[in-house]
Amino acid sequence: MTSPISMTSVPYSEPSLSAPPPYEPPRSEPPFPFRQFIVKTHGRCNLACRYCYLYEGPDRTWRTRPAAAPPGVLARTALRIGEHARAHGLTDLSLVLHGGEPLLAGVGTLARFTGLVRDRVPDGCTVHATVQTNATLLTERRLAVLARHSIRVGISLDGGLPEHNTQRTDHAGRPSWPAAARGARLIAERCPEAYAGILIVVDPTTDPVELYESLLALRAPALDLLLPHGNWSARPPHRGSSGTPYGDWLCAVFDRWWEAGRRETRVRLFEECLALLLGLPAATESLGLAPFDAVVVETDGSIEQVDSLKSCYEGAAETGLDVFRNRFDDALRHPGIAARQAGAASLSAHCRACPLLSVCGGGHYAHRYRAGHGFANPSVYCADLQRFIRHVAGRLAGAAALPASSEGGVP
Repeated sequence: MTSPISMTSVPYSEPSLSAPPPYEPPRSEPPFPFRQFIVKTHGRCNLACRYCYLYEGPDRTWRTRPAAAPPGVLARTALRIGEHARAHGLTDLSLVLHGGEPLLAGVGTLARFTGLVRDRVPDGCTVHATVQTNATLLTERRLAVLARHSIRVGISLDGGLPEHNTQRTDHAGRPSWPAAARGARLIAERCPEAYAGILIVVDPTTDPVELYESLLALRAPALDLLLPHGNWSARPPHRGSSGTPYGDWLCAVFDRWWEAGRRETRVRLFEECLALLLGLPAATESLGLAPFDAVVVETDGSIEQVDSLKSCYEGAAETGLDVFRNRFDDALRHPGIAARQAGAASLSAHCRACPLLSVCGGGHYAHRYRAGHGFANPSVYCADLQRFIRHVAGRLAGAAALPASSEGGVP
C-alpha cells in the first residue's frame, strides 16, 4: 500500500496575483449551518500572557466591550442558537464558554446560560458544552457545579512543567503555574469524566518529547497542538525564511505518540491528519477542506468570526451583526464566513495545485493573511505543514506494509 498522497515536493514561492485555475464546485453548496457557538461569557483575563494575540495583538476592540456578558446578551444568544438549531435540524452542536477567562463570569452564570441554551434548542438536539480555562480559578466547588451541569473543562497551558509556562503570568508578573497545575490535577483526580483535555501552543524552542511527556503526567484525555498565530506580515516567532522548526517539532512528538501505540492520549492534530490521509472526514480548523462551522458571540452581543483573525489586523473578525438585530443565518452570508466555507475555491492557485491539498487544506485561515493581498495565500507555515504531513504519510505507509499483527500497524 502506498501513501494516499503524492510525495512530490511543491516548494513555496511568493503568492501570485494571477487568476486561479478553474475550480469544480463540491456537490453540496454553502452556506453550511454553524455547529460551534463560541460565546464570550467574560471578555477579560486574570493572566497577562506575554504572547497573547488577543490582548497583545493588533486588535483592540475588546477594550470597548463589557467585561462580562450581561444577562440580556446571554438570553438573546441562547434564543438565537436555538433558532439556528431548529432552522437547520441540528441533532447536536458545540457550545464553547470562552473568554478571556470565562470562569471570571462565575460558574453559576455558566451553568444558567448552558441550561438556557439546552432549553432553547429543539428536542433531540444535544448541546456539548465546554469551558476553555487557564485552570487557575478551578476549585472543587466550581468543578462540581460544572460537572453537575455536564460542562466539560478544557485547559490552556504551555506545557506540564513550570519552566514551560514562564510567559503565562498574572498582571503583577507572578507565575500562573502553581495555580494552573493545581487546577489540572484537581480535575484529573476528582472529576476525570469532565476533563476535555489540554490545549498547547507549539514552541519549537522546547524539547518536544519532554513537553509531550510532561503533559501526560497531567493525565489529559486529549491534547490539541496549535501553531502560534502569525502571518506573512507578522511572522511567527522562530519562523525565518528557511527551515521547518514547527514541522520538525510536530514530527518528533508524532513519532513519540505513534511508537507508544497511540494509547497514551488522543492528539487531535495527529488523529485528523491520519484520517485525512486515509480519505476519511475530519473536522479541524488547521487541516482539511471541511466547511468551517464556528461563530463567536462577544460580550456585547456582536456576532463575529473566530478570534484568531484578530491576530491579523484591527477589526478583522467583525461582521457588523449582533444577536439583537440578526439571526446567525445572516452571518452565514458574510463574505469572510462564505470564503471559509468555499473549500478549495477560496485558496491560492499555489495551494490548489499542491498534491497535499486535501490534507493540508491551505492551513489555518488566519495564517494565510498578507497585508495588501488578503487571505488568498499559502499558510505562513506552508513548509512546516508539508514537512509534518509528509512525515505522517511516510509513517502510515510504512505501517501499512507490516503484517496486521505487528506493533505500530494502521490505527
